[in-house]
Amino acid sequence: MNISRLFSALLSCLALALPAAAQDGVGTPLQGDLLTGWQQADGRRVAAIRLRMAPGWKTYWRSPGDAGIPPEFDWSGSDNLHDVQITWPAPKVFDQGGVNSIGYAREVILPLTITPRRPGAPVSLDASIDLGVCSDICLPQTIRLRALLDTRDSKPTPAIAAAFAARPFSGAEAGLKSAHCSLRPTARGLEIVTRLALPSAGGKETVVIEPGNPNMWMSETISQRSGNTLVASGEMIAENGTALALDRSAIRITVIGKNHAVEITGCTSG
Repeated sequence: MNISRLFSALLSCLALALPAAAQDGVGTPLQGDLLTGWQQADGRRVAAIRLRMAPGWKTYWRSPGDAGIPPEFDWSGSDNLHDVQITWPAPKVFDQGGVNSIGYAREVILPLTITPRRPGAPVSLDASIDLGVCSDICLPQTIRLRALLDTRDSKPTPAIAAAFAARPFSGAEAGLKSAHCSLRPTARGLEIVTRLALPSAGGKETVVIEPGNPNMWMSETISQRSGNTLVASGEMIAENGTALALDRSAIRITVIGKNHAVEITGCTSG
């Protein structure tokens, strides 16, 4: 079982509910609000979740590492909402007692690209977000954010535009030549080895592999670089003993380096 998910379940009784607008709540390590953004020419709307952490606290990326708590989003309270796509800015890697966690400190803005059910009509956005924040201790938090998206303005909001620009580079932007992955059965699941022909992202690189299947847990990886070749390996395990089903085109590989991060979707056999 994923240790972080078990930890989250054991501490769920400590969750806090915060209002939509950021408050000055004494002792509250996490504050959140919604930035309402603009409307695109195609009818979709752009907004953002802004999370602010107290000094010394951090929160987690979509794949938080073995020491983190993965965020979960519930949009079911929204009206006129068909789909929400989250753009994740490049995260940082933190060392928690020799175990890596991946996330953000101080502040992070998560851009949202929103498709309405009824184009042109306002969207009432209602987000319930379960996530973890950590300092010397880790606490699960629940925040509830609401906003009405009804602007006709097409001018981008600078803070949201900057968060879009802070996303990882694509493989093409980073000079990726090829991405291969090989699979081998293990006693518990599958070993995956990825081989990337990719220039260095700078310094010590952390490689995160996401299986593209929510019912599969992925271990931390071990990686090694030789010139422009970066090799990383880890183990995939199906939760609850279910059968393994893996689509190579859905595998997502993120390389986090000192200078930048790179996100690669899909890998070929080899």
